[in-house]
Amino acid sequence: MFAVVDIAGQQFKVSNGEKIYVNKLDEKEGSSIKIDKVLLINDTKKTTIGKPHINNASVTAKVINHLKGEKVTVFKKKRRKGYKVKNGFRASLTEIEIIKISEKADQKKPTAKTKATKTSASKTSAKKAAVPKKKAVKKVAAKKSTKTTKK
Repeated sequence: MFAVVDIAGQQFKVSNGEKIYVNKLDEKEGSSIKIDKVLLINDTKKTTIGKPHINNASVTAKVINHLKGEKVTVFKKKRRKGYKVKNGFRASLTEIEIIKISEKADQKKPTAKTKATKTSASKTSAKKAAVPKKKAVKKVAAKKSTKTTKK
């Protein structure tokens, strides 16, 4: 079983027990987080796709530690101008471990508000059906004469 989740604006394909690196999160090490932005869940029997997210689906993860990524060297140069700039960059990352992927079925009980809207909708459709429709008027096109006269 795997899922595609949206964490801090990036999409990741995750499965149970997997460790991934994401952009730094504000959670403490050892804490548990719940990710509600689940875009896709693939079980061995079926695949569920969200529009854009799946309702009542979540992924539980545990924050393992915060660290910095590998150094990226940024080097800029313009030839024959004597221009050289060298910079470095290390991204702040958070390592998380996926604990559980859960998908709960939608079981919503109809409320009084939804019942009222259904009855009012049926009344308006009944009113529309009671109004007689206008009959379509056929237009008869005038025949063109095919006779030609000689001069």
